[in-house]
Amino acid sequence: MARVFNFSAGPSMLPLSVLEQAQADLLDYKGSGQSVMEMSHRSKVYDEIIKGAQALFRKVYSVPENYKILFLQGGASTQFAAVPLNLLRKSGKADYIVTGQFANKAYQEAQKYGEIRLVASSKDKTYSYIPELKREDFDADADYAYVCFNNTIFGTKFPYIPDTGDVPLVADISSCMISEPLDISKFGVVYGGAQKNVAPAGLTVVIVREDLLGHARPETPVMLDWKAQADGESMYNTPPCWSIYICKLVLEWIEGLGGLEALAEMNRKKAQLLYDFLDSSKLFSNPVRKQDRSMMNVTFVCPTDELNAKFVKEAAEAGFVNLKGHRSVGGMRASIYNAMPYEGVEKLVAFMAEFEKANA
Repeated sequence: MARVFNFSAGPSMLPLSVLEQAQADLLDYKGSGQSVMEMSHRSKVYDEIIKGAQALFRKVYSVPENYKILFLQGGASTQFAAVPLNLLRKSGKADYIVTGQFANKAYQEAQKYGEIRLVASSKDKTYSYIPELKREDFDADADYAYVCFNNTIFGTKFPYIPDTGDVPLVADISSCMISEPLDISKFGVVYGGAQKNVAPAGLTVVIVREDLLGHARPETPVMLDWKAQADGESMYNTPPCWSIYICKLVLEWIEGLGGLEALAEMNRKKAQLLYDFLDSSKLFSNPVRKQDRSMMNVTFVCPTDELNAKFVKEAAEAGFVNLKGHRSVGGMRASIYNAMPYEGVEKLVAFMAEFEKANA
């Protein structure tokens, strides 16, 4: 079996052992005589899967008991509307920090529903840094403040959790969810698409503090109402059954590694290896301010577009795929999510060193 090293920003690679377990269960899940893709979501056997996945998610991510874990659909982008619809309940105002394309999309969407203020942006330097903010920068009357914690396209991540005082902090954590410990209690809501680190595309995880439920605006579609979804135990309608099942397998894999602390150390070592090479390279460079670099998405460029294209082509031929940067920024991007082994980054760095010798 020939498998490539897949550096896709999402959907991303999954742990091989998870794929093998899913393959073994594909036709007959634990003697049920059916695949998870076929069984009723109301059945006892599936009820054990979804409840087991939620319990494991709470355990692995240390989610406090006063937070609900919702397994939803529609991708993280659906939450761009769900956030203001559920949270704009008092002043009708919210603060947004725009540090990349997805944060900007969320900011634009929220403007349909209330008075939305742009607190800070890093657009002036092509989103290559994270603005430094203090509590007094936020409106104490805002219903919530919003950040995109890790910026997939531009390769940045918040090196701190913004202090918003009593204003609930909302974070899109799609690209860094369950990659390292995170103090969920510092947030009112965190959410993310699972296709980066947690499961195949189709599952969106929303973690919401219980006191923020039940205040959705009257026009909120029921599918976007977090209280309705919590009351229905993430099964108001048919959930993304297969993705939730894979999520459970991934969480079991993380536990088998020694938990989130052990996984975070592995992720840090992978990122450090690649960044150390980039910092010493005479051909490749990383545009992100060092203290704001993402551990999950590493962006880099060569001096010319021609060299960028040549590198992407030759890397793919060598078994390193999906390294082309996002169409809006060009260059290259290596997404080194949880399932990317250290060996994959090690071999990529060796290939980059050979490319540099041949093209510098």
